[in-house]
Amino acid sequence: MKRPFDLLLHILLFGTLTVSTTGCFIIRNNFYTDPEKCYTEALEDKPFDAIIIPGFPHDSIKGWDRIVQGRIYWALFLYQKGITKNVIFSGSAVYTPYVESKVMALYAEQLGIPKEHIFVETKAEHSTENLYYSYALAQQQGFKTIALATDPVQSSFLVSYKRKFKLANLKFIPIIYDTLMVMNKTIPTIDARSAYVVDFVALPERESLYKRVRGTGGAKIKKLLKQQRKEARIERRRLKKEKRDVR
Repeated sequence: MKRPFDLLLHILLFGTLTVSTTGCFIIRNNFYTDPEKCYTEALEDKPFDAIIIPGFPHDSIKGWDRIVQGRIYWALFLYQKGITKNVIFSGSAVYTPYVESKVMALYAEQLGIPKEHIFVETKAEHSTENLYYSYALAQQQGFKTIALATDPVQSSFLVSYKRKFKLANLKFIPIIYDTLMVMNKTIPTIDARSAYVVDFVALPERESLYKRVRGTGGAKIKKLLKQQRKEARIERRRLKKEKRDVR
């Protein structure tokens, strides 16, 4: 979910990388998810069991944001073209009192994606968490082939986390905006009350700027993975001890 703060941070980080002329070629090939190239590869690998769509804050007064429109219509396009069987929308209530994934799911259903093929991940508060938690949800559902489908900037920001989070079979299908421009679009009407969170407290009121920056960089997931590795080591030692005791 790329809130205004995350969006700015991603643009600054990615922009800082790409201004380096000596490293431009390396950066393009290792950090930039080229939409056309990724789409061509997706056609060869289709159908995916699921695609991951990160959320964005819902404004009940202004309606759906253009970023939300782009991501949902891209999900619809990939579903209608048979490139994905299912869609996972990801995002908690972060900057507004609406669970982002639930709101996006309501829009997607109105546009024609069957409810039984829509899944929601409701814990993520940062883009890195969108990626990890949704991937984990996909695995829990038994999905084997998974792709992140979002705008090119966010996709490029997250590409390095495939390795950091050990998401072995993850693919990327960033939005091709020329494709969205020629799609027939409508403005669906939804009742977002089911996504509303009572006693909501926005992320900036719960976390300092420093903590939010670290969250954007995947600090929570790195801590979680570290804890999982520790628990795995303890379990291996326990099993090894039990084996010795049996002997």
